[in-house]
Amino acid sequence: MPRVLSLSTLYPNNLQPRFGTFVARSLEALQRETGWDVTVINPIGVPPLALGQYCAKAAAAVDGVEHGVPIHRPSFRLLPGVSGRFNPAAIARAAIPLARRLHREAPFDLVDAQFFYPDGPAALRVARALGLPLSIKARGADIHYWGGKSYARAAMIEAGAAAAGLLAVCEALAADMAALGLPREKIAVHYTGLDRDRFRPLDHTQLRPRIAEQLSLPLGFAEPLLASVGALIPRKGQELVIRALPGLPGARLLLVGKGEEEARLRALAAELGVAERVHFLGLLDHDMLPLVLSACDAMVLPSASEGLANAWVEALACGTPLVITDVGGARELLSDPVAGVLVARETQAVRGGIERVLAEPRDRQAVAATVERFGWTQNARALAAYYDRLAGAAG
Repeated sequence: MPRVLSLSTLYPNNLQPRFGTFVARSLEALQRETGWDVTVINPIGVPPLALGQYCAKAAAAVDGVEHGVPIHRPSFRLLPGVSGRFNPAAIARAAIPLARRLHREAPFDLVDAQFFYPDGPAALRVARALGLPLSIKARGADIHYWGGKSYARAAMIEAGAAAAGLLAVCEALAADMAALGLPREKIAVHYTGLDRDRFRPLDHTQLRPRIAEQLSLPLGFAEPLLASVGALIPRKGQELVIRALPGLPGARLLLVGKGEEEARLRALAAELGVAERVHFLGLLDHDMLPLVLSACDAMVLPSASEGLANAWVEALACGTPLVITDVGGARELLSDPVAGVLVARETQAVRGGIERVLAEPRDRQAVAATVERFGWTQNARALAAYYDRLAGAAG
């Protein structure tokens, strides 16, 4: 059985159970559905003096076997706000002794990084220490944000040049990686997966009373209901959706996610007189999210940048059309007009896109059919075939 050592700073833990769940689901499916055996190193950054939230992060650095996958969580020294440049080396120092021990006990065939920075340059050091081929996956923010910083871009280009293979979550991101200076001939597209049993169209009309009761929301049957699923950060553009609401009489907005922008968004909703129609739901359990998405008329996310957002795929799988900006893999998902509309990243365009979707109700099963190709089994088999090629070439 071939074995992969996957290094990922994006991974759920006791403190952040929803952090990087898409990475966990992909690797769990690889372990479950294919011949590959998976071990994960999930480094957790902790400052020299761990106070407040960092005390809880230090406590979350616990090893275990989760959903059949062994997880090792070494801590590395983090200097909040200033250590971006130094994180790859710090992660490697924490991971290499552990990786060598694991490799002695049961040899690996491949080292894998699940995010391009800082994971990719750190995984390069691990792969060199073990004498193994390296794969690095890009997801979006790692290319668009970190690629804009000269020190990170240089480290990413070095890692990409040394890697045996690279992955991108969509064709558009692969093009962005090449524009950054990464070797296009090494890049394969590996779409995200989806829990198809959980994310599917549910009874649209009966969901609203249930959601209203469970989440204490004043929902009616006829009013337009919008969702925006994503971290509350400027890049996701929830401000534009709130600014669109005064021109959408009666529409309610359900914001799913948490982040640094919450206080400012609440203040904006109050300033515009729509606070009673904007509901901050925080991080929802994955069993509740399909109910919310299925109850909504549109999922609106005017992001400044994306790879191929999991929230897009999950909304479509629930039969909910999208109003999104033309970023990342948006056109790859919205090739069929039934899936939704692309809009410019400004208030009037966002409002117009919502109005178009509300004026043209879609068959929810037809919307869901646009993402039939997504599933964790398909994701795992494609990843296994790609790993087979890399390991075979190295052998």
